[in-house]
Amino acid sequence: MAQEIERKFLVVDDSYKQEAYSQSRIVQGYICSARGRTVRVRIRGDKGYLTIKGASNASGMSRYEWEKEISLQEAEELMIPQPAKSTKAYKVKTELEFGNYLVKSGKHTFEIDEFYGDNEGLVVAEVELKYEDESYEKPHFIGQEVTGDVRYYNSSLMKTPFCRWETLYLT
Repeated sequence: MAQEIERKFLVVDDSYKQEAYSQSRIVQGYICSARGRTVRVRIRGDKGYLTIKGASNASGMSRYEWEKEISLQEAEELMIPQPAKSTKAYKVKTELEFGNYLVKSGKHTFEIDEFYGDNEGLVVAEVELKYEDESYEKPHFIGQEVTGDVRYYNSSLMKTPFCRWETLYLT
């Protein structure tokens, strides 16, 4: 079973843009987004991906992940919302779009996601690790750690976008 181990952080400034060795635009939707499991379709540049993720462990740092590259055409077809023939029919939402920047720091790569649309203003960085207590070099643009805070999961941002947080979480 493939385990994804990652830590997630808020980003304090946009200096990552000058340090990035790669930049792409990502559009993603969810076939299933329920507690403890998600099935995601993602288009990154000219490639498509289908990803299944399991529930996070207690720290929020580790969970099952399976990802397969699919053709761009397959991904685009899966992104088309399906007519609801019954209450169990799936419908993919495609509102989640973001710029993705890759920045090297020591032996690790940080992925920085700059969200658009209803999540505009939110910028988070993730670093994948081989094991939970692996050390890594934090780039200077890294701020507060939000690993395990479900509000920052992409599947949660689809349901409760960042633009609604002030009225929901800060009042």
